[in-house]
Amino acid sequence: MNIKRTVAFLLALAAAALFAAGNGPGPSESKLDPESAAFIKTARLIMSGQETKIWKRLPDAESRKEFIQDFWEKRDPDPTTEENEFRLEFERRVAYANKHFIEGGPGMNTDRGRIYIFMGPPDKFEEFLNNMVDSSFRGALLWWSYYNNQLAVEFVDERGDGRYKIQRYIGDFFGAMELFKLGQWVGPDSVFKQREVKFNLAYDAARKELVVTIPAKALLLRENADGAFQVDLDFRFYVYENEGAKRNVHTASGSFVTRDVEYEKAGDVPFRFAYTLQPGKNFVDVIAQGKEGSKGKIRKIFEIKVGR
Repeated sequence: MNIKRTVAFLLALAAAALFAAGNGPGPSESKLDPESAAFIKTARLIMSGQETKIWKRLPDAESRKEFIQDFWEKRDPDPTTEENEFRLEFERRVAYANKHFIEGGPGMNTDRGRIYIFMGPPDKFEEFLNNMVDSSFRGALLWWSYYNNQLAVEFVDERGDGRYKIQRYIGDFFGAMELFKLGQWVGPDSVFKQREVKFNLAYDAARKELVVTIPAKALLLRENADGAFQVDLDFRFYVYENEGAKRNVHTASGSFVTRDVEYEKAGDVPFRFAYTLQPGKNFVDVIAQGKEGSKGKIRKIFEIKVGR
């Protein structure tokens, strides 16, 4: 294999890894309730890695319904309107891809279809027909350019049968994809400053406590009646013990209060909750959100091993 083909193969493999992240999480679609099956058929394309892990663990239709509602709500760019503009645009792009990129299967599963779903129509479209100077492909070569993302993607019809594959790209390919996948809305009434908050969970076996640590810089504190800065959060823990499908639910509340106006420099803020994890491998799905009257929600699933 020559260098050009090796590079093309690695790029295609990387793209496939990105797109495959949602191809088949959890039970098969035939075993799902109709709402869940309809959702995962397309939404898997824009699921984050964490969302995929959580979806795989959801035990029933009720828990999946809650997940689906949260999934679309956190991507709604304007919650003050009845319509979810992000969802409507996503569904429109899926429909367009399925109609226009017909290569033997659903258009949303093709390279061009998936790029279109993530990026929309290109700002510049270029097509170059093979003049037999380059013998590495028989059909056409396409360039799609996206100026705002400083990204250009090259597709090649190697066999001349209308099946286009990603050959190479210029720019931050995966960064551009993630911007759309995690296109969450963060408004002024959110308790979190960032769309995606990297927080952690640990288990203090000696004190039998779950310890959630959230970066102070990700929290939006407001001044309380005493002149201090405060944020109040509600926590929900879905605990799957010993890798089982059955889950236990634990709810609790926590607050962070400080008088330091430069609280963002405090590092990680710990929230501790009494809970006894069983020995073995546990999966803990953590949801943290603002109390009633304030919005914002973060979610992540963790694997916690407890010694016997």
